[in-house]
Amino acid sequence: MAGRRWITGALAAAAICGFSPLSDLLIANLENRFPRPELDGRPVDGIIVLGGAEDSAIGTARTTIFVKGAAERYIEAAMLAHRFPKARVVLAGGPDTLTRTVAEAPAEGRMLEALGIARERMTLEDKSLTTWENAKFSVPLIDRKPGERWLLVTAGWHMPRSIGAFRKAGLELEAFPVDYRTTGRDTALRFHTSLTDGLRSFDNVVREYPGLLVYWLTGRSSALFPAP
Repeated sequence: MAGRRWITGALAAAAICGFSPLSDLLIANLENRFPRPELDGRPVDGIIVLGGAEDSAIGTARTTIFVKGAAERYIEAAMLAHRFPKARVVLAGGPDTLTRTVAEAPAEGRMLEALGIARERMTLEDKSLTTWENAKFSVPLIDRKPGERWLLVTAGWHMPRSIGAFRKAGLELEAFPVDYRTTGRDTALRFHTSLTDGLRSFDNVVREYPGLLVYWLTGRSSALFPAP
């Protein structure tokens, strides 16, 4: 009887997480935290792009570019680099899992080169395994001058934790979120038609909210829920 209740409860939880708007509402709360900045007027001096959208091991083994579904961050980073041709570009990303040795940053560099960005504009940070290490290892490479304007490019749902980590590491950046998973506030009315789609969205929720708490408790973020 107890086992049946556990199974029923697990199926009900999966259905709620997979079909209901719950995951999108929680993701929208993260994505809406940092709006995109106005880029007119003051030029951009640097762009930091966080990895995580590619499988560098497969791409290297197959001598190709392998993107896992979040190519927007590289496309939009390239667009920014073209718009601000004097901006430096920092690509942050070490091995894409704890068991692989192929760093993400060189794969990111190849993608941006294919999109027309000169290699000499790029600085690769290829040691980090976490968002905190993205920040900790990137900041010394930047040597930011007073008054320079730098943008941080990563997924909107990951931006609060990323900004908090960079602030804690001593670098104030402007958020330039990409890779949105929701349309915004109207997600309360949006039910998923596929269980797997909803569960994929919920996977981001169960990583980001605990991640925000852990980063704050361990001193790797400037705030529990960083804001502009």
